[in-house]
Amino acid sequence: MSAYDSLHLEPATTVDRVVAELRRAIFDGELESGTPLREVALAASLGVSRSTVREALTALTAEGLVEREAHRGVAVASVDPASVRDVCRARSVLEVAGVRAWPQADPADREAVRDALDAYAAAVHDGATYERLNERHLAVHAALVGLLGSPRLSATADSLNSELRLALAQIDRIRRNAHDQAHSHHRLVELLEADRVEEAAADLAAHLADAEAAVIEALGV
Repeated sequence: MSAYDSLHLEPATTVDRVVAELRRAIFDGELESGTPLREVALAASLGVSRSTVREALTALTAEGLVEREAHRGVAVASVDPASVRDVCRARSVLEVAGVRAWPQADPADREAVRDALDAYAAAVHDGATYERLNERHLAVHAALVGLLGSPRLSATADSLNSELRLALAQIDRIRRNAHDQAHSHHRLVELLEADRVEEAAADLAAHLADAEAAVIEALGV
């Protein structure tokens, strides 16, 4: 008997596929913030049962991409400007601290930053979907917090980034700036590699402030 005999992969369920398709439509802008998500219409469009759609919407609610309101049903989540400002402030504290920890960081954590940046640049080069670009972009920022070597702070950063996923996808669609974002992150790593840590920290703080302003502008408030 092999040590690997108990390992197996579960095939993607119909619910998983519905979740993936709705997530893609949200990130690609086909389903905008506030769009009602009607079970009957979605089930007919996707060729699945209402119960499957209901399960998928529950999963997306847990991700924060859709929201359920009493007597109003389910809709694509709206982005709250006050929450965006608060999340941006919190992630700036974590990420700038991560950048400043670069000289003392574990080599594996520094390599994780390089790997995340390479994956993001590859996604940009390949013309990936907004969902994938958003995922790869946020992975770079998560890796910066990883430089602190704290699982708790990394978990906090993951939670903050999850709150921003929809907002960042929205501004990336509007500004179509993935190439510029990748370039700015490459510059950040180049500064770190050159031991210009404070300059890198200042660049990152400016980048995050610009992202916050862009999100607020995109929300029209």
